[in-house]
Amino acid sequence: MAQEPRSREPLKRLSLHEAVTDRLREMVLEGELPPGSRIPEMRLCDEFGVSRTPLREALKVLANEGLVRLLPNRGAVVAEVTLAEVADLFEVMVGLEDLSGRLLAERVSDDGIAEIRTLHERMVSHHDARERTEYFHVNQQIHHRLTEIAGNTVLLDLYDNLSVKVRRARYLANLQEGRWDESLAEHERILDALTRRDAGELSREMSEHMRHTGDAVLQGLREIMTETAQTG
Repeated sequence: MAQEPRSREPLKRLSLHEAVTDRLREMVLEGELPPGSRIPEMRLCDEFGVSRTPLREALKVLANEGLVRLLPNRGAVVAEVTLAEVADLFEVMVGLEDLSGRLLAERVSDDGIAEIRTLHERMVSHHDARERTEYFHVNQQIHHRLTEIAGNTVLLDLYDNLSVKVRRARYLANLQEGRWDESLAEHERILDALTRRDAGELSREMSEHMRHTGDAVLQGLREIMTETAQTG
């Protein structure tokens, strides 16, 4: 069932370009602007309270991120999601997690471990309260901080660029409750390996966690595509 559009306040003029980009990105990632749909530029300008210039600049950023396609003289559309692209995406992400785990074990400080533990405990609280949105927000924070603490800026740039697409695919797949519980258990093992600074185990747990997430996302997308084909 499609979500009701959220009420939105007009954007402030401070950092207008970034604000428009962030808001438009959220609409794509959360499915408010579904794959294949045309971007309604005039309506969004009215909704955001901006001119077409910052909106079009935002569309260029999202095009570079692979979230929208710019059509010459025909505006922009939300990029489609294909199973092949998602499979390729997670294949790369698994490799990045493996490298991140090895670097983390060598470079993480006691304060870094304590920070990840605090975030993990917050994530567990959201899981126990079945607060899915809040859970995934902290989940993203953890993965970003783990990659950041690994201390390789090229790795972090790659991770951040690709994680936008991961987030979109995971949202579209609407993962089952069982995968949510499995994911938390995997995070427990990641935290344990991090605490012990076990490079082999940490890289293995992090890459397997990403592999399992990719498998679940692909399965969810297959089911949705099959159902859409049968009803369409």
